[in-house]
Amino acid sequence: MLYVDIEKRLDRFTLKAKFRCDHSTLALFGASGAGKSMTLKCISGIEKPDKGVIQLNDRVLFDSEKHIDLPPQKRRVGYLFQEYALFPNMTVSGNITAGMRKLPKNKRELKLCELIGQFQLEGLENRRPDSLSGGEKQRVALARIFASSPEVLLLDEPFSSLDTLLKYKLIPYIRGIIRDFGGETILVSHDIDEVRQLCAEVSPITDGITREIIHTEAYYQQIKKQYEDLK
Repeated sequence: MLYVDIEKRLDRFTLKAKFRCDHSTLALFGASGAGKSMTLKCISGIEKPDKGVIQLNDRVLFDSEKHIDLPPQKRRVGYLFQEYALFPNMTVSGNITAGMRKLPKNKRELKLCELIGQFQLEGLENRRPDSLSGGEKQRVALARIFASSPEVLLLDEPFSSLDTLLKYKLIPYIRGIIRDFGGETILVSHDIDEVRQLCAEVSPITDGITREIIHTEAYYQQIKKQYEDLK
């Protein structure tokens, strides 16, 4: 279970994100600049809220009143950045191994082999990010995330840097990754088709304020009706 109830003052508005995700896939859906990515950064520990609480299962990650603010490396949050944030001077193997800081050194090679196979990266082990395709970079970034055994997945516009054809080829792959993970997954997106294919629930966000969680298909029908009423 991931519980978020935070506030953070930004330039245009005050972010007020409040939601609960319990063994489900939740989309934060809204226009660019609505506060979606900032919410993920606060959950991961990259940014610090002004006040509030973030709890993951039985661990408090952030509590302003109790002065709890765990660093990112202690949160066990898997964050897939928009541009994947791979280390350009490292090989594929090096990037994945970088996520194994807490794993004993004598177990890292076996874990690396497992992840190379799981994410279909055979033959790419010694290549650097600048020689990889967009889809390959995404798989390396996901492998690095799973190397750290995360308890929650945060996917920040995971298809934004891919062309349309590749995006629709990768969506079923990502859906399988989320299904096999089995924990809480938060997806940031402004594309309702992505949301429909990957998430069970949606929390619309406008000017930094999250609205009540709604089933994805019900929300899609609302949007569809609004569009038809405008015709």
